[in-house]
Amino acid sequence: MDQKSTEKIFNDLSADQRKQVESILADKNKTQQILDSPQAKELLKKLMGEK
Repeated sequence: MDQKSTEKIFNDLSADQRKQVESILADKNKTQQILDSPQAKELLKKLMGEK
């Protein structure tokens, strides 16, 4: 995902959704919990082309 793709995603969010995402990303523990979830791991595999 490139910078423009990320910006587009953020621009498509409502102000409240953007605040929630920014809050999660600012908290390393919350971010790590999300990244460690099975759903996130599966999504990352798909995005990176792994099977």
